[in-house]
Amino acid sequence: MSNTPFKGTAVITGASTGIGATYAERLARRGYDLIVVARNRARLEQLATRITNETGRSVEIVTADLSNNEDLRRVENVLRTDASITLLVNNAGLGAALPLLNSDVDTMEAMIRLNVIALTRLTYAIAPAFVARGGGSIINIASIAGVAPEILNGVYGGTKSFVVALTQSLRHELADKGVRAQAVLPGATRTAFWDIAGQPVENLPEQIVMDAGDMVDAALAGFDQGETITIPSLPDVADWNRFESARQALMPNLSRSTPAARFHVTEAAQAE
Repeated sequence: MSNTPFKGTAVITGASTGIGATYAERLARRGYDLIVVARNRARLEQLATRITNETGRSVEIVTADLSNNEDLRRVENVLRTDASITLLVNNAGLGAALPLLNSDVDTMEAMIRLNVIALTRLTYAIAPAFVARGGGSIINIASIAGVAPEILNGVYGGTKSFVVALTQSLRHELADKGVRAQAVLPGATRTAFWDIAGQPVENLPEQIVMDAGDMVDAALAGFDQGETITIPSLPDVADWNRFESARQALMPNLSRSTPAARFHVTEAAQAE
């Protein structure tokens, strides 16, 4: 049983297996009660029983398919009304590995609905409550595809770029209100994600695949260190800092009253 001080309730979506289940285990050991959300109730029940037996923490189960509007609204209501919630882990998502021309557009739309729309609605459901209470944390599970969209499927990469951008915006808007936001960008992780995405993890080079436990432990260490963007496999954070500095350096010139001189637009207009 855990003697760790109580830290409130953590809500974890996509919690029945893989990264979500690992977050549930780790957060319970850190002192959180849990609300675990997924479609598979049997797996959630097994997870809840094991976590409660091992840690003594309370685990509430919410069976929901976040791509279903009614289920999604039900989870939103939990986030709005449960004042014990101090942490949301937006983990539920779909992946795809096939290139654009080999992908089904309806499947891509379903992925956008889960990876982008559901995540956004859940974030909007909890953020005002966190602001009103003066604190809370949101952890969004993105992907390295969010900054390297050339890998895997482009629509998948686009959804994860959205998650990265949303997280950075949340930090900008809410940090001074006591609300923390972190985006976790895993590389290849040993979960069922790859089977669903159409690329079994066994087909990937062993040296690029991280165990889910190691990935979550690194992500939580990044959270403890105050990172907004955490890439669990990145050896030197200075590489990310240079990337972010380059992005920030673009800011003053992203919107100006005249085209850049390199396009010679003003000269062309004067010649007409």
